[in-house]
Amino acid sequence: MTNAGTGTAVAVDAPAPAVRLPRRRGIELALIVVAVLLPVYGYCAVGLARTGAVPPGAVGYGAGLGVLALLAHLAVRLRAPYADPLLLPIGVLLNGIGLVLIYRLDLETPGDRAAPAQLVWSALGITLFAYVVAALRDHRVLQRYAYVCVAAALLLLTLPIFFPAVNGARIWIRIAGFSIQPGEFAKVLLAVFFAAYLAANRNALAYAGRRLWKLQLPTGRVLGPIVAIWLVSVGVLVLERDLGTSLLFFALFVVMLYVATGRSGWIAVGLLLATLGAVAVGRTEPHVAARIQDWLHPFASIEAGQGPNQLAQSLFAFAAGGVLGTGLGLGHSTLIGFATKSDFILATAGEELGLAGLSAIFLLYGLLVERGYRAGLALREPFGRLLAVGLASIVALQVFVIAGGVTGLIPLTGMAMPFLAQGGSSVVTNWAIVALLIRVSHSARKQYDGQVAP
Repeated sequence: MTNAGTGTAVAVDAPAPAVRLPRRRGIELALIVVAVLLPVYGYCAVGLARTGAVPPGAVGYGAGLGVLALLAHLAVRLRAPYADPLLLPIGVLLNGIGLVLIYRLDLETPGDRAAPAQLVWSALGITLFAYVVAALRDHRVLQRYAYVCVAAALLLLTLPIFFPAVNGARIWIRIAGFSIQPGEFAKVLLAVFFAAYLAANRNALAYAGRRLWKLQLPTGRVLGPIVAIWLVSVGVLVLERDLGTSLLFFALFVVMLYVATGRSGWIAVGLLLATLGAVAVGRTEPHVAARIQDWLHPFASIEAGQGPNQLAQSLFAFAAGGVLGTGLGLGHSTLIGFATKSDFILATAGEELGLAGLSAIFLLYGLLVERGYRAGLALREPFGRLLAVGLASIVALQVFVIAGGVTGLIPLTGMAMPFLAQGGSSVVTNWAIVALLIRVSHSARKQYDGQVAP
């Protein structure tokens, strides 16, 4: 280029090159291989500890889990190539560990084998994962169906009321030997609704209305519909005596409201309402009151000469595990009773894998939640940000509520540990959550692909 005043040539900087983001699907595949081999090793370790020989189904178990994981990986590679490479391997590893723990507990209850059914449910969950990743090209499509989602969620929450209670709670639908837990699917639908509604009204929620002390209260027209729907859902859950899911929905509501508005006062309001609700329900509902008493006095049944209750036996299991655990297949957590494979499966992990193994499992959950938050915060549009935060918060809240219950930190709630516990509805729902996080993380990274380097 020539300078117009002097006629001399002037060098011009070349345009900055566009940056192509790595897709990292090879890293994901390598991590999936590790995520499959570790549960296979655990499966073999259980057989060697119990019978002194490798279980005859080890090859089939490894091949089945590997094929399912490969199917999920191909769906991500073809339809969401920019997705976070850690989400899918973490899901595969947690699901595989859960299958190993359930198989190990099946050896103590030969008349009640749950591992084969759990493997079938896992296959359905991974199939749903692949379908969601392949069919849902843009997560923002879900925003159009916000009210359809909330209507379906309320319907699912209402249905168990018309069926007999199981272990004191009405959370199951049982027909011809087939059972599902509708509340597991409802939590994802409610997260979609909360994300859509809060994204559309976030400014009014944060700045409109009256100011009460340090809290900015929005107008009733804006906050009224979402509070009404939340109250209906919680009311249904109180009728079903499902304290765990009720607590989950309440906490999810408060977390997403705080993220949408940035007002920390909502956390204080949420804690206050949670405390008032817990006191009221604990004093009026015998089933909940009994769980609170067990939490306050976990060894009361021993002192009365009636033997340890479930919570006391769970605490004994954690204590017996120590730092490194007794080894897979060598614990006695089956003494807990009927909920060993579901509510208290974490006690088996604590006893046989020890504090080290339990910490590793919690780190996997923490990493899964962190990657979900990271994907949401990287998005520029509010719906996807709130959806990712809501879905990751569901996992975080479930882990806290369940782990806190079986360790005596908070009262027992009767929920399923994500991916680990026996329960078809739970494992299918958790795979749907991972699929939606995959879609969000793909959109979050793709929006920066090909941009000009600074």
